[in-house]
Amino acid sequence: MGIFRRGLKRDGPEAPRDQELTMLSEAEAALLRVQVRAAFAESGLEVTVFAAHVTDSAGRAFGLNNLAAVCHNDDRGLRAWPGLAREHVTKLLRSLDGPDVLQTLPREQLLAQLYPRLVPSDSLANPLSYCYGPPLTEGLVEVLALDLPETVQILPEHVVETIGSPAGLRARALQNLREMPVERHEVIKEQDGARIDVLMGDSYFVASLVLILDTAVQQFAGARLGPDGALVAMPFRHQLAFHAISDMTVIPSLNSMARFAATGFEEAPGAVSPSVYWWRPGAPLVRLSEKDGQGGLRVVVESEFQELLERLAAE
Repeated sequence: MGIFRRGLKRDGPEAPRDQELTMLSEAEAALLRVQVRAAFAESGLEVTVFAAHVTDSAGRAFGLNNLAAVCHNDDRGLRAWPGLAREHVTKLLRSLDGPDVLQTLPREQLLAQLYPRLVPSDSLANPLSYCYGPPLTEGLVEVLALDLPETVQILPEHVVETIGSPAGLRARALQNLREMPVERHEVIKEQDGARIDVLMGDSYFVASLVLILDTAVQQFAGARLGPDGALVAMPFRHQLAFHAISDMTVIPSLNSMARFAATGFEEAPGAVSPSVYWWRPGAPLVRLSEKDGQGGLRVVVESEFQELLERLAAE
């Protein structure tokens, strides 16, 4: 019962971290799980609590990572967590138990709210139901999603086929993405020559701009990508970072972006990927950084990217 007597102060970074909800300490994660169970109970639903998700008697699974990130980033601290948990659970259940938007929304409105979304493949209960998109990179899946007032509903293949062809729907989703507003564009410059352009916005689909990166770079940075492409990172749903490759500043930019991506992935809701990728037109993304399994980062340079670095160095 010790977790119920804890004060309102967050644990410091020296406290042992939870193995699944890594932005929280072990004690904070335990507290959050208790609050989530209570929030579901208030809505009349008993759930079984696991480390990173809960399940109900119908077998539905509800992840905890997004809520953990929301709580972690709320400046009010632990006092706000019960309310955040209730709000999160209420929205989840309302979206699941409410009327089926696929049956109630007119077709044109459905198409107007359709976007491509990047999701980690290990976050999908049944990844085989979302294989209709083009290949992207290992560990990430491109799916079609509906942008609804309170939530985003990703669409499995059997649902997509009731609306239209995957290729035609993806074309409409990409067009919607091109017209999506992006509220902020920041440029991070460091003394070692690193430069990172960061796009941020309220939409859940900012990270999806990597699918139209050449258009996004021209629109927001006023530049064109060359044949060598760019470094890209999509730490979480509201953010896309890129570095146009043209010279040897690619090396410090890669190192800076690796730290940037890993931090954003750990701390923000809607995590997408902790890695940096090499983007080229018409080619799958190539992973260039990853966690080393010991809490650190490592840069992974495969042969083709190494050839690029040697050519840039010679030039």
